[in-house]
Amino acid sequence: MQVFAAILALRNRIRQLKREDRKIALVPTMGNLHKGHLALIREAHKHADIVIVSIFVNPIQFESADDLSNYPRTLEDDLNKLSLEAVDLVFTPTAEAIYPEGLDARVFITVPEYIFEGVSRRIHFRGVATIVAKLFNIIQPDVACFGEKDFQQLVIIRKMVTDLSMDIDIVSVPIVREINGLAMSSRNHLLTQDEVQRAPELFRVTRWIASVIRKGRRDYISIIKDANIRLCAAGLQPDQIFIRDANMLQIVTSKSTQVVILMSVFLGKVRLIDNQVVKLLEIN
Repeated sequence: MQVFAAILALRNRIRQLKREDRKIALVPTMGNLHKGHLALIREAHKHADIVIVSIFVNPIQFESADDLSNYPRTLEDDLNKLSLEAVDLVFTPTAEAIYPEGLDARVFITVPEYIFEGVSRRIHFRGVATIVAKLFNIIQPDVACFGEKDFQQLVIIRKMVTDLSMDIDIVSVPIVREINGLAMSSRNHLLTQDEVQRAPELFRVTRWIASVIRKGRRDYISIIKDANIRLCAAGLQPDQIFIRDANMLQIVTSKSTQVVILMSVFLGKVRLIDNQVVKLLEIN
């Protein structure tokens, strides 16, 4: 496994691999790797000869300096995990390498940006789209793997790739969950023991919404109200619940073939998210 911090050195190595006609897959991360990230890497191995993982805590997607400084940085442990997963190249640039002269040009995708995560985190997705575009430009992968846990991010990246005619296949990987159903996240370790016991209710309510939609309910506003009651009863503080067309997160219409349930809650100081896609033809 080779580790690169400099863009030029990485590009030179990638040029060599491309001359050898090697297919390249990229898994972009911010480090602090868990089993969800490892699932992305294992999927990447299925689609390419060479797997590259980037580790970069991207400053332009954080709302506050405190959030940025408090983000866990576990590079040594991450590199050990990546070595065990037979990753070929790791890109670990500094902020100065990625943004040497600041950043006047940014990427933003207007349609799916302004709901759910975009409501409370106004700059988040512009920062995500911009860094992913830069990584795509630096590495020029054939394939890039993203988790379905961050469903809105996945939609935005796919839209960016389509609209900007990027020749990259975006592969989505299903949510990796704890035994109790909680979606794996770098935030989970912040939960207290009591909160860990209550956290799986988010998944249970997400699954309940999916079940009633499959049974034919289409009164989405009422479903959301019922879901909020269930969350509160379990000691979770509802943040946002959306039921949207799964394609571009638009309002559900009679032409929609599948919807996505996007949910977030607060449990203590920790904000947890979950989602589930439901095919509208799946009616019992």
